[in-house]
Amino acid sequence: MADSDEEIRTLLARARTIAVVGLSDKPNRDSNAVARYLLSQGYDIIPVNPNLTEVLGRRAFPSLRDVPAGQRVDIVDIFRRRDQVGPVVDEAIARGVGAIWMQLGVWNEAAAEEAHMHGIPVFQDVCIMQEHRRLRIAPVRA
Repeated sequence: MADSDEEIRTLLARARTIAVVGLSDKPNRDSNAVARYLLSQGYDIIPVNPNLTEVLGRRAFPSLRDVPAGQRVDIVDIFRRRDQVGPVVDEAIARGVGAIWMQLGVWNEAAAEEAHMHGIPVFQDVCIMQEHRRLRIAPVRA
């Protein structure tokens, strides 16, 4: 599993675009708070939620496969139940994303192993916002 501080620091320092799967338009939801934080740190956020057309001023897509092919996705941040992670990881692998991040309470060993077999680092059951703050990573610059 990819989980050392150096791996996380390198990933978050290099990443520019994060697809947030399961991003809610409700400000009190963790997915919304995390996405707002990431935006405040300079990351470009791609909302992925089949029930929304826009959130946080950005166009939302029903799934990762609906994100335009030319759109770079450095990290897929997953806010879905564990039993729904597999198809999201399959779509992430098909896109060739840089990393897969499963938020607190989210893990799926079979999906993680599949991603690893394709050379994609996976972070499970950890909050990207908390790690970004803990490691004191500088905001992204355009």
